[in-house]
Amino acid sequence: MDRLKGKVAIVTGAAQGMGASHARVFIREGAKVVLTDLNEEKGQALAAELGENALFVKQNVTSESDWARVVSTTEERFGPVDVLVNNAGITMSKSLLDTSLEDYRRILDINQVSVFLGMKAVVPSMKKAGGGSIVNVSSINGLVGGAIGYTDSKFAVRGMTKAAALEVASSGIRVNSVHPGVIETPMIMQGDTKAAVEEFAKHIPLKRLAKSEEVSSLILFLASDESSYSTGSEFVVDGGITAQ
Repeated sequence: MDRLKGKVAIVTGAAQGMGASHARVFIREGAKVVLTDLNEEKGQALAAELGENALFVKQNVTSESDWARVVSTTEERFGPVDVLVNNAGITMSKSLLDTSLEDYRRILDINQVSVFLGMKAVVPSMKKAGGGSIVNVSSINGLVGGAIGYTDSKFAVRGMTKAAALEVASSGIRVNSVHPGVIETPMIMQGDTKAAVEEFAKHIPLKRLAKSEEVSSLILFLASDESSYSTGSEFVVDGGITAQ
């Protein structure tokens, strides 16, 4: 239970869903974790649940000044940053013709620009720590086509990961991307959506959706020293969807 013992981590979009799962696993494995999100109520509640090694900071991930504040707060409370999980993101499934410029720029800001800002903000802190691991959460739509805007942003995360990995490798900082498939969350397992998702699951080679914890396990591996020779790579957790 100490795979991240002594490490300081930032997890964005951590108030609920996959981000909350990642934060719980990190705490369980001995990390000190700063959880960030716009949802202050849920974020504070989760941090209180996780105990003294967790701290919630309200953050707009598209704000450069917010990123500077998150990193400085992390250093003041726990020390230099060892791990960043760029988890925050939104989905959008409009058609090309129905997507406004405002829609398009919003999804790029949240899914793509935030990752750039996060990496830029933590690298100086990781250099103080003597190295680190950045995990950028993309999607299977960073590997194969999907909705306009969402797919674009997730492909960009994949490319940014490789570019950053090459640049910071000499500083002992690793950068990898994770590409989840369809994850079983309360949001999609209700109402009309539930039936559609269950039907889709029949066409997944493993014949089921992923649990959030299965994504968290992969992110834990990349955050830990167990993945010390992995950088600039894509790690897929999709039950075989992209292998078809």
